Amino acid sequence: MAERLFVSTKDESPKLFDNPFFDFFSRVPFYVPLIIFIPLITYYSYLSFSEKATTVLQFAMSALIGAFLWTIAEYLIHRFVFHAHPKSNWAKKIHYTFHGIHHDYPQDSLRLVMPPAVSLPLALFFYWLFYWIMAPLDMLQFHYAYYVGFVAAYLFYDMMHYASHHVAMSNPYFKMIKEHHMKHHYKNPDEGFGFTSKVWDRVFSTDFKED
Repeated sequence: MAERLFVSTKDESPKLFDNPFFDFFSRVPFYVPLIIFIPLITYYSYLSFSEKATTVLQFAMSALIGAFLWTIAEYLIHRFVFHAHPKSNWAKKIHYTFHGIHHDYPQDSLRLVMPPAVSLPLALFFYWLFYWIMAPLDMLQFHYAYYVGFVAAYLFYDMMHYASHHVAMSNPYFKMIKEHHMKHHYKNPDEGFGFTSKVWDRVFSTDFKED
């Protein structure tokens, strides 16, 4: 008999922390990232044109590259951070808090988008990572546009992750995302780490093997 890869497929949200304050903030409605990141995307888009004087074509190309870089970050974070195998009890607790509980309760609608306590520090980290890489290359004119594309792709990922668990898909691309991700949950959690794209699973040989 195949090993069961989940505890429940109902939309239930189990208690994660004994402290009510921490437990409350471990749950995030799907629309919270929209409230946080749409203004940020709008602000840096404005700065890209007003402060950096990028053209529409430069902005579009830079944002597309930023979005492409998100697909790499998404794959690496999912594979090597969210699916790490910690040894110590404290590390196991942190791992379970960030991702393990999602695999136990994959339909928990309040734990499908990244909580701001994680997404905001990551957003700040990648902002400065782009800056530190681009400054020596004299490419800061495109810094904001790259960042906009990266954050917009992250926001798309967050919304599509929620939708893949709770919305029926008809668009072929969206159906592909949903089917690929459901295999990750219900077929083999050690394969299929890409979400918005299967490219990196193919590059790094972590795509699903044939039955």
